[in-house]
Amino acid sequence: MSDFAQYQDLVYANATNGELPRLPYDHERLRDLAEQAMEPGPFGYVEGSAGRERTALANVEAFSRYALRPRSLRPRSRDKGGLGVTLFGESYPTPLLTAPIGVLEQVHDRAELAVAEGADPVGVPMVLSTASSTPMEEVAEAVDFWWYQLYWPGDDELAESFVRRATAAGAKAIVVTADTKRLGWRPRDLAQGHLPFLRSQGTANYFSDPVFRSRLKADPEPDGVFTEAVFHFLGSFADKGLSTDNIARIRAWTDLPVLVKGVLRADEAVELAEIGVDGVVVSNHGGRQIDNSVAALDALPEVVEAVGERMTVLFDSGVRSGADVAVAMALGARAVLLGRPWVYGLAVDGAAGVEHVLRSFLAELQITAELLGRDVADLDRGDVARR
Repeated sequence: MSDFAQYQDLVYANATNGELPRLPYDHERLRDLAEQAMEPGPFGYVEGSAGRERTALANVEAFSRYALRPRSLRPRSRDKGGLGVTLFGESYPTPLLTAPIGVLEQVHDRAELAVAEGADPVGVPMVLSTASSTPMEEVAEAVDFWWYQLYWPGDDELAESFVRRATAAGAKAIVVTADTKRLGWRPRDLAQGHLPFLRSQGTANYFSDPVFRSRLKADPEPDGVFTEAVFHFLGSFADKGLSTDNIARIRAWTDLPVLVKGVLRADEAVELAEIGVDGVVVSNHGGRQIDNSVAALDALPEVVEAVGERMTVLFDSGVRSGADVAVAMALGARAVLLGRPWVYGLAVDGAAGVEHVLRSFLAELQITAELLGRDVADLDRGDVARR
């Protein structure tokens, strides 16, 4: 077991030698530093959400409605607060994954490769976005474990190509995002006129794909604006008729576990379980798609109750601390995808910033688990109460 809590000891030890931390441990302070480091358009793209941003706010506030219930005198746990989990038959040292966030070239010039350098040393797998700035095969060479997130395009042959490429490159799972049949209404992006895809950003997997390229008259221009490739990308980005019928077809393309991300209702989770989907990610896209949607954490117990015995339930949206991870896992999530915090670390300090954020979350999570007297994989509803 990796003792992530020792990170706290190292910080204090370094401080006694006059070496104070370079980055903050408070999310809001790190976000402020990221805003200073980024251009207004890219920062608004990452920080912003749909409409009046009520969903994003609700995601964060929801964690205050759930309280952890320590039991100080529990019998000694097998790993003393161990963080290891098993997902789809694979052992992972932690229950954290980096959420699939696209267009990272607008955050840092090394994009996903910098994320890999920060996440891999702490054993946190990447969930690579379809809209990444680096082709999936290059990312695969830089990490030990990674999953592939699919935005299902309007072209089914392209969807198949993406899945087959990810499988061949060594992905451990396919995560289909279901809540992005089109981009949500995002006032911050509109005010800046900022849509990075129009500048050929976030298109690396498309422009490197043989099926996508076969649809074009000329080779894509990597830095092109308003080119044929850009317009074809925009026209094929999402299948507005995405349904369980589409998702069921993945079984013919890969033998990897298949998850669906963007599930907030028990009835939809049950439908997915019935067609043999291996897992769901309870998520509202961090509030980026629908304003005034249900907070993802409030939807988690309903989904777990409906399908938790039949499929693996994961969670994202609104997680801002290691204690938040513990709450989500106590409510039934088997693992948690973390988004904006590590992106801000990437903006401020590249790979080192990503590693700083992930180590901080894991240290707090392990300390929280030890103080609860639990291993995170064993957290359950008895460890959390609704306030």
